[in-house]
Amino acid sequence: MGLFKRRYKASHVGSIEEFERLLSDGKPVFVNFYQSGCAPCQVMDGIINEVAEEFQEGVIVVKANVATVPELFYKFKVRSTPTFVVLTPVNGGMHPRWRQSGLVKKDVIVGHLTRAVSSAG
Repeated sequence: MGLFKRRYKASHVGSIEEFERLLSDGKPVFVNFYQSGCAPCQVMDGIINEVAEEFQEGVIVVKANVATVPELFYKFKVRSTPTFVVLTPVNGGMHPRWRQSGLVKKDVIVGHLTRAVSSAG
């Protein structure tokens, strides 16, 4: 075993096409919609990376920046940042399971993701 343990972090989505490819994986997807300069977004950034580490390969954890992928913000009707969405596979498609904006406690996110994983598996 190497000296350094692999760290799981949230990936940044660069395009709507990239996002669509992630959805085809069949795993629950946790999306963090954010924008640069948003103080609550910065507070949540570390928590989101902790969530990615905790769920590792069981959940796809991604961050979407309004400046990079504005079409995702329109698609999900995001009106404020940060906004969090959990998508789960249902009948061959991905459907929103939970959504919340603003500061969210880590245990609330973990609870929703745990339920998403158990329903997907």
